[in-house]
Parts: sequence; C-alpha cells; structure tokens
Amino acid sequence: MPGGGVLTHDEGSAYGEYAEVPSQADLERVFFLDDEDRRLIERRRGAHMKLGFSLQPVTADA
Repeated sequence: MPGGGVLTHDEGSAYGEYAEVPSQADLERVFFLDDEDRRLIERRRGAHMKLGFSLQPVTADA
C-alpha cells in the first residue's frame, strides 16, 4: 500500500469481504435493528434523516 499502510497485501485484497458465507444468525445479529435502535431512529425528522441514521448502527456493527 502506498505510504506504508497498515494492512498487508493479502489483508487489503480481502478487506470488505466475508471469509466465509455468514450464517442467518450472524446476519440477523448485525443487520436487524433492535427496539432501542428503532426508538432512536423515530426521534429523527423526515424519512431521509431516518434512513441515513438507521444505516449508522448496522454499518458500525458490521
């Protein structure tokens, strides 16, 4: 990587990919919003704000 990156070449090539197919339970744990997440999202104004805000917990947990 330019500038002496943190990842090795192999790590960089695999970045953003699953090592194996995730199980249904893994996907549900990461990508389903719980009641607390939904309460936080509902406090946002406008559908576009709710959508943007709802993407944050699922991408941060992934």
